[in-house]
Amino acid sequence: MIKIKSIEVYQIDIPIKEGKYSWSHGNSVSIFDSTVVKINTNENIYGLGEVCTLGPAYLPAYALGVRTGLKQIGKSLLNIDPTNLTDVNNIMDINLKGHNYVKSLIDMACWDILGKVTSQPIWKLLGGKFGNSVKLYRAISQEDSKIMSKKVEGYKKEGYTKFQLKVGGDANDDIRRIKEVRSILGKSDTLVADANTGWLAHDAIRVVRATEHLDVYYEQPCVTYEECLKVRKITRNPFILDENIDSITNFTKAYSDGAMDVINLKISKLGGLTHSRLLRDLCVSLGVPMTIEDTWGGDIATAAIAHLAHSTPEKYRFSSTDFNSYNSYSYAEGSPQRKKGSFQASDKPGLGINFSSKFKKKPEFIIS
Repeated sequence: MIKIKSIEVYQIDIPIKEGKYSWSHGNSVSIFDSTVVKINTNENIYGLGEVCTLGPAYLPAYALGVRTGLKQIGKSLLNIDPTNLTDVNNIMDINLKGHNYVKSLIDMACWDILGKVTSQPIWKLLGGKFGNSVKLYRAISQEDSKIMSKKVEGYKKEGYTKFQLKVGGDANDDIRRIKEVRSILGKSDTLVADANTGWLAHDAIRVVRATEHLDVYYEQPCVTYEECLKVRKITRNPFILDENIDSITNFTKAYSDGAMDVINLKISKLGGLTHSRLLRDLCVSLGVPMTIEDTWGGDIATAAIAHLAHSTPEKYRFSSTDFNSYNSYSYAEGSPQRKKGSFQASDKPGLGINFSSKFKKKPEFIIS
């Protein structure tokens, strides 16, 4: 029987091509602190997983917490069958309550091993491949409205048709950002005004009232679910929930309340591909489209996103994202590459990726 022999844990700095990525509450990151695991087995088959928390002030998750949490649960996973995903997740839950982001990259790496053991790509294990490619959105970092508009124009030329505008700042500035960017987009282009919880309810209502005549989606305007629901009720425009959708329980409540039209499904918020697949399938059965992504990441996280997105019926695939195209550092081979605003999941077994031959970084620690 295949068993986990050791877990190598890597810390990887991932710089941003544009120099800085900014969003609500004055948050910004220039270099992302990502954690990667390589799970080795007694059969010389290994799996890769990644989680990148988008800094310490976005969600209740942070990079040092990932690595500390791995030290907490790592020993309990040794000699466990990594292809028994239910067992793996139960053991992690027994040894660490909550902290889904810590468990996400372990679960991801075990799916990679399962794919290699069965000689199947993860998309096939997740339900099959739908369509030839997956359309991507481009996140536009929060800046002056004219700079944001120029960036949108540039990314349109690269083939993007979906744009996620980082708002959630001063209401007047955000109104200007939304109006200017929408004015340069075509009728078939999609614009999402993503506040990332940055507005108080009264600011969100002001922005909605000033821009709802435009073709724009509003995403997660406020911190609390109750505030978001309040804003949702005063607009006829499509509404997206993100940060509040961190469990199947919270999703079912939001669905029952009619709180959204679309959700953002982020793999690490749910604890990995196992729970993400459950929520994905529930959304499909209830008719709720999804943006399938994660908080951030590099080559490994992008590969996992591609497999989950490509195995989702196109009708319910609102969008997805390719984090590796934002980054100036690549550490793996075989990760999906953007072509004209879309990407494809690999047809190779598992995630379909390996460390690059140029990747010489030593593990920060090894659990064995």
